[in-house]
Amino acid sequence: MQPVGEAVELRNKRNPEATRSLTSTLHQKTMPSEPHQNPYFFAPFPSDSDRPLFVFLPGMDETGRDLMTLQTTGLEAVFEIRCFVIPADVLDSWDSLASQLIALTQAEVAKTPRQVYLCGESFGTCVALTALTQLPTLFDRIILINSASSFHRVPLLNLGTFLLPLTPQFLYDFSSMLALPFLSQVFRVSPTARKALMKATQEAPKPTAEQRLKLLRQFRTDEAKLQKITQPVLLIASQQDHLLPSVEEADRLANVFPKTQIFTLPYSGHACLVESDICLLKILQNAGFL
Repeated sequence: MQPVGEAVELRNKRNPEATRSLTSTLHQKTMPSEPHQNPYFFAPFPSDSDRPLFVFLPGMDETGRDLMTLQTTGLEAVFEIRCFVIPADVLDSWDSLASQLIALTQAEVAKTPRQVYLCGESFGTCVALTALTQLPTLFDRIILINSASSFHRVPLLNLGTFLLPLTPQFLYDFSSMLALPFLSQVFRVSPTARKALMKATQEAPKPTAEQRLKLLRQFRTDEAKLQKITQPVLLIASQQDHLLPSVEEADRLANVFPKTQIFTLPYSGHACLVESDICLLKILQNAGFL
């Protein structure tokens, strides 16, 4: 059994030797002693290779380990969990991020062949959708939560991607606090979760936020390739999402994938997985997706 809070890294195209390293960290407290140069897998709970592999791709708060742990709590009863962490200084393209995700997942499966669940939330859904166009057979079941693939169809958000580079740093720092009501239904989030969400949004450097938002503006789904995917796809959408038209996007994606079902959350906001009464494992059970 591997320790709680481990960081799992596979050197990829940036390191031609493709070596792996395991770095133990103190759960929710200590970051790796040496900064990671590439995206890597973080295990928020003790590992159990006898269970299916659950690969979680978080939103733009992709370095917030406390937040990832909250979002995946409960899943450890059924899965071995790996969270895809993109370091703040990694400013790669969608194709590059997807390729690195695939390499990391293949390394895990090579150790222990088993079912692989791919779960993307918000920004992470775009990485997931890109990976599915590159190597769809690697994943057995796909879960997409409040997909950010609709970002380019929201005029105000698109305008924001052009204005952010012109925004002074002090205004950017202040705006992260104002974003909380758009990200979540605040009254449905515990003080602990609210703190973790706020911390994750404040930790993103401005150049990183600019690049991530530019990626979202440019993202387009490759419907021709996605239509060939035969694995089950679960689309989870929040009806009270004040950031993205998640329900409409779930309906659109349901017409792209051949085998889908939609699970709506009538009272949830965009960052639904941090809400006190939302448990992803229970959603999967209720949807018959285990």
